[in-house]
Amino acid sequence: MNYRRIIPNLCTASNLFFGMCSMLATLHHDFFWGSVFILLALVADGLDGRTARFFGVASEFGKEMDSLCYEFCLHAHGALGAAVAIFFALCGMWRLTRFNVNASVVHGYFMGLAIPAGGNIVAMTTLLFTQLGVDPAVFGVSYPLLMAIVAYLMVSHLHYPNFKGDGGDKLYAAAKVLAALMFLAILYAGRAALVPAVFVAIFSTYAAFGIVNSLFLLFCKKD
Repeated sequence: MNYRRIIPNLCTASNLFFGMCSMLATLHHDFFWGSVFILLALVADGLDGRTARFFGVASEFGKEMDSLCYEFCLHAHGALGAAVAIFFALCGMWRLTRFNVNASVVHGYFMGLAIPAGGNIVAMTTLLFTQLGVDPAVFGVSYPLLMAIVAYLMVSHLHYPNFKGDGGDKLYAAAKVLAALMFLAILYAGRAALVPAVFVAIFSTYAAFGIVNSLFLLFCKKD
């Protein structure tokens, strides 16, 4: 028996397990556990990592985050909500496929927002709203539009740091400062539910940082 296969396979199985738990919790309108299970799926997804991709194992992450997002608030927006949910799922599939194809040629950064980061923006925002007792309907169409933007970021060509220390793009101080201010603002706004607020701040700040830093890269290259 090749024991080197056991750990990544167990992590992949855990990813699927937690994803299915999230789906079941979401179908029962238990958005707290639906969000927590997505976070646990993130941990399992990160642990299987490159080993799982080497063996051709695909993540179930995109399917479950789409389910959570739609059941929590997008269903209230009718055709728009359905369109955003479908768009999110398609972007997740496209992002995973492109990542697998480009794994040998893209180094030092992620091209587009990683699926776990995009998924946890949905999951942790859901958890934060649930803990704060906030009805996402109060935001009108801005919430589904925000989810569509997150979905687009996953398939964009923006560069996101991978924190692996293998080179990559320059990280500009101004982008770091703006990200830090955004992080603190989210923590302050969600201070009544600090734990989910921390996770929302981490993933949302990371998404915004990629946009700002990529803009600096673009304009500096022109100069």
